[in-house]
Amino acid sequence: MKKNWQDEFAARFRRHEDELKWLYYELYHCDEQAYDYFTDMLYRLWEERPEKLKMMDRAREAYPDWYKGHDLTGMLMYVDAFAGNLKGVREKLDYILECGVNYLHLMPLLESPKGRSDGGYAVSDFRRVQPELGTMEDLADLADACHEKGIALCLDYVMNHTSEDHEWARRAKAGEKEYQDHYFFYDDWNIPNAYEQTMPQVFPTTAPGNFTWCPEVQKVVMTTFYPYQWDLNYANPTVFNDMTDNMLNLCNHGVDIIRLDAVPYIWKTLWTNCRNLPQVHSLVRIMRMVCEIVCPGTLLLGEVVMEPSKVVPYFGTIDKPECHLLYNVTTMATLWHTVATKDVRLLEHQMRQVFSLPHEYTFLNYLRCHDDIGWGLDYGFLTQFGQMEVPHKKYLNDALTGKISGSPARGELYNDDPRLGDARLCGTTASLCGVESARKAKDAGALARAIRLDLMLHAFMFTLSGVPVLYSGDEILQENDYSYHDDPDRMEDSRYLHRGKMDWKKAGKRTGKTAPERKMFEALRTLEKIRGDHPVFDSEGDVWLPDTGNDHVIAIGRYYRGEQLMALFNFSDTPETAWLKDDKIYTDLLTGRETAADTIQLEAGDFCWLLYTFTPKEKEK
Repeated sequence: MKKNWQDEFAARFRRHEDELKWLYYELYHCDEQAYDYFTDMLYRLWEERPEKLKMMDRAREAYPDWYKGHDLTGMLMYVDAFAGNLKGVREKLDYILECGVNYLHLMPLLESPKGRSDGGYAVSDFRRVQPELGTMEDLADLADACHEKGIALCLDYVMNHTSEDHEWARRAKAGEKEYQDHYFFYDDWNIPNAYEQTMPQVFPTTAPGNFTWCPEVQKVVMTTFYPYQWDLNYANPTVFNDMTDNMLNLCNHGVDIIRLDAVPYIWKTLWTNCRNLPQVHSLVRIMRMVCEIVCPGTLLLGEVVMEPSKVVPYFGTIDKPECHLLYNVTTMATLWHTVATKDVRLLEHQMRQVFSLPHEYTFLNYLRCHDDIGWGLDYGFLTQFGQMEVPHKKYLNDALTGKISGSPARGELYNDDPRLGDARLCGTTASLCGVESARKAKDAGALARAIRLDLMLHAFMFTLSGVPVLYSGDEILQENDYSYHDDPDRMEDSRYLHRGKMDWKKAGKRTGKTAPERKMFEALRTLEKIRGDHPVFDSEGDVWLPDTGNDHVIAIGRYYRGEQLMALFNFSDTPETAWLKDDKIYTDLLTGRETAADTIQLEAGDFCWLLYTFTPKEKEK
């Protein structure tokens, strides 16, 4: 390293130089010119980084585990649905703090064409905010305001593709070979047809096929997701260089967490499934090193919506880490499976896999998000109980859309494929728990049961190690929004069922005396406070699954620094008893009462958090 770089940047670069160059040269065939451009770009972006962000970098660099522990609570939201625009979100930060949230995830907000945006995932300009949401200056101002209040800001970064309206795509349509090389263009269907033999389809019902005819140049272009989303060719170093530049520009506007969207798809090789290829991990590893060089206060969150065996490798290794955070997507799906079946055995099986992972691995835990619920369950495990995949998925969807008699859930299907007997599920947490149907029936008892189930599921999420993330509106029991049926731009996408506008009238009821909204809001705040106050919830804690002797009740044990927690959750719609082989006297963290843990009774859809604090003598044993 002979460049005239300032000491701070040079020291960070030196730590990664050998591996960075080796990986880059391996990917890009020793392209020295591209690598020199890449490293000069990193230094330029470090120089451009505001001093206040560099100060935050230094603080987080000194405490690299700042995002771990047990004191972060996230919230996910669409800017327009929550507060209209970025300035509106800034004005609502006190409400966000009141929710106990210190990790704010804004859904895609960069410029994208109306009607062909896939909810903001078809970006036409990575350097501009969607005009109705504000400007890049508004984004930086919001980030500043968040940092002043101790809130970390997360933003989606769409890596796999651009909109067909992006400048690169427009120039490719104009016939410029340089920009066609940013994508995958073919003169005829021979190579695309070869890809299709091994490349699965993402949306076989709503967007079949992985390629689209481009009439402007009479060529075929790869479009893995939707025809208006053109896949980027990361085998071209110019693409990776410029996309890294775009990402770091967002970091320099104050974004603390970069959510890498659809990251498993970003490298394509003929005769493979074009998912999770080794080159993907090389690129993510480079991006991790880039952040540690330019903006070490920044985290990478990987969006890998696949089975656990495919998800975990995106953490990398302890010596060569990749993503700081990953979504616990399988737990989310398995929780709703357990709500529908009342049987905890699959959930226990999945939790054992999660609990066996190193403590260094940090998951984001959530009940609902902007997307659908896909039933990517472990059917190899379920078949031992006679559960076959197609009929079982139908049962889950029927139960959670209220088609089964007596089911209080109100969801809708997404991407229904009758040919394969497969479909995904949409709906807000409250509506899936039965709040909507209970209110419509004016059934006070059913409403109480639905709220109890809703709270139990949130308590389960708060019990796990990692970062719990609320979906905006869950804190006030927001229900499904059926108005999307009348919107021509949205009516074909049932995911807008749970993407409704924030109901600020309902939010106002959180201070009412008897409103259900207040009950839910205060109960969540209680869970957050308990979790923040007790070290037993720390991600460094030991976690295990005690046997309850009851297939309707799951127990999670936690231990850390002299505290032991027994958390029990009843998924049955009737009262149940759990039997634990434990003779200690615990304190119920919700009621303050002392209780024995050998026999525990729980109401339908209820839970308990029981804490035992070891004496100094007990800890010595």
